Amino acid sequence: MTTNSSLTSQQLEEYLHEAVGEHVHDEEANSMFGFVVFLLSESIIFLSFFAAYIAYKTTTVDWLPAGVEGLEVREPAINTVVLVSSSFVIYFAELALKRHNLSLFRLFLFATMAMGSYFLAGQAIEWSALEFGFTSGVYGGMFYLLTGFHGLHVLTGVLLQGIMLGRSFYPGNYDKGHFGFEATSLFWHFVDVIWIVLFLLIYIWQ
Repeated sequence: MTTNSSLTSQQLEEYLHEAVGEHVHDEEANSMFGFVVFLLSESIIFLSFFAAYIAYKTTTVDWLPAGVEGLEVREPAINTVVLVSSSFVIYFAELALKRHNLSLFRLFLFATMAMGSYFLAGQAIEWSALEFGFTSGVYGGMFYLLTGFHGLHVLTGVLLQGIMLGRSFYPGNYDKGHFGFEATSLFWHFVDVIWIVLFLLIYIWQ
């Protein structure tokens, strides 16, 4: 009788352990689902801006501000290569984290932050050299709105990466799960894809 009671208690303990484990897994999955929904809502905002840009560009007679013939493409193209390449670098950081190689994870993540910061610096330099401002017609307003809103997302991504980097120095922090960094990595890929569309619309389609 005692053996059966002991066996039942052990089975109950195993069942509860599995139930708690499944609950934790579902919680992470739900959190990621919620984050994906957030990114989809951000996509709708950007798509609205893209649609407005295309509509204004194809219907406005004097599209470019007076005295402006177009945008310089060389430096923005370099910034684009740097930003898009950073998506591969943060992917390597994610692989390193899954293999519990924190040293390599920190190296790749720091490199991603550096590349994102380079992009922001390049954009700031470009803005300072432009011959038109936010109030220079519809074109000026759309240009600064699109590039500025995207730049805000890049800055947010770099700050999130800094937080994830700091977390790696707390012993055992990432043993509890990788949701925070996986969400940050997904956000960074999203930012890079949005910029590719922006670059094609603003710099290539002039």
